[in-house]
Amino acid sequence: MARKHLIELPVVPSDPVGTPNEALPFPRDAKWKEQPKKPSWLRVKLQTGESYAKIRKMTEGLRLNTVCQEARCPNIFECWSEGTATFMVMGDTCTRACGFCAVKTGKPDALDTEEPEHVAEAVEQMGVSHAVITSVDRDDLPDLGSGHFAAVIKAVRARNPHTNVEVLIPDFQGKPECLQTILEARPDVLNHNTETVPRLHRRVRTRARYQWTLGVLKQAGEYRDRHFPEMFTKTGIMLGLGESLNEVLETISDIRDQGTDILTVGQYMRPSLKHLPVERYWTPEEFDQIRDEALAMGFKFVESGPLVRSSYHAGRHRHGALQKG
Repeated sequence: MARKHLIELPVVPSDPVGTPNEALPFPRDAKWKEQPKKPSWLRVKLQTGESYAKIRKMTEGLRLNTVCQEARCPNIFECWSEGTATFMVMGDTCTRACGFCAVKTGKPDALDTEEPEHVAEAVEQMGVSHAVITSVDRDDLPDLGSGHFAAVIKAVRARNPHTNVEVLIPDFQGKPECLQTILEARPDVLNHNTETVPRLHRRVRTRARYQWTLGVLKQAGEYRDRHFPEMFTKTGIMLGLGESLNEVLETISDIRDQGTDILTVGQYMRPSLKHLPVERYWTPEEFDQIRDEALAMGFKFVESGPLVRSSYHAGRHRHGALQKG
């Protein structure tokens, strides 16, 4: 039986905080089944108020998916209780099988041509000032889903002209023409996650490439500078997969070199025993240190903490970047 998520790279020397590739566990290793106890700072209080129930009912009625549910986000109760959600378009089935992600993998259904209007209606009903839209990977489509994604942006804008639109997009296999389609739809924030350091990239994101990610961020930054200076570019990384502090800071430096404005840094939390194990839990103090280092590199806004996710407090991220100017 073929083993998933097992593409290994040559061992790269790392400082004591990192885990060398040769020491990382495989599914058949005893260590793979280990579940380190979550520290106190990762405990989330359950809160399901009226807004939470309302959003859940609305998304079901409009046949919409949210990444809050599909990716098992720990902040779902807080965000939904505040009346915000991140919509996931193009279905709930991804064509990739990243080692950290809870979204299911398989053959996706055909695109729902009514989805752009359904998302726009949901944003209107929620009355949010900042809407976040993401998607599964659709490597099965000729344009990799970029046209449908752009249609969603345009529909949301047409129905909600005063709402800021943030998109969290796939890498589109590094194809600039697909990204150009998204950029020409003019999102207010263009977000594409880096996820992890280069050494671990092929283990964590088996069908992605680190250079594709940097290319997306660079192209988006160049489009912003030439055509749409009001747009911000953004990315996020997660910690706990075996990376070292030096590797994290080098990756953040690579990201900043692409002209990226906003950075989020959070703790990886294992969705199930089928997913990559947590190598260690980084402390709140370490997240604070990384935030300070990143701000010193020139980012306009950085949110770094154990429970931080790309879409968590997304409206605040843009506001913070605007304040920086």
